[in-house]
Amino acid sequence: QVQLVESGGGSVQAGGSLRLACAASRNTASSPSSYFVGWFRRAPGKEREGVAAIGADGSITYIAVSVQGRFTISKDNSNDTVYLQMKSLKPEDTAMYYCAARPTDGTRFLVRPFHPDEFTYWGQGTQVTVSS
Repeated sequence: QVQLVESGGGSVQAGGSLRLACAASRNTASSPSSYFVGWFRRAPGKEREGVAAIGADGSITYIAVSVQGRFTISKDNSNDTVYLQMKSLKPEDTAMYYCAARPTDGTRFLVRPFHPDEFTYWGQGTQVTVSS
């Protein structure tokens, strides 16, 4: 089992920035030590949307077209934390943001980095609200 805890959400005005953090911890000795992490969001009345993902060592990243140029994803392997840096935020970025993880199982690439079915473990989410 991998436990994920998101933080960093809040309320900002349009054009502002936020940095979300996803801290991962392994619950048992048999928990996977190498995993992909993705960030998803769900706005009220909308489908869950994948916005970014990152490989185990942080060298491979995926950014959804809808947030390209504004969001970046990074990983600090020293503390098993993945960050989602969001800038130039828009009201349509308002959503609950979740991080998710899945074991790499020896692979380097995600086939569907923005699809929720690719991921096994999920955090509880952190709310981001952008006002106009």
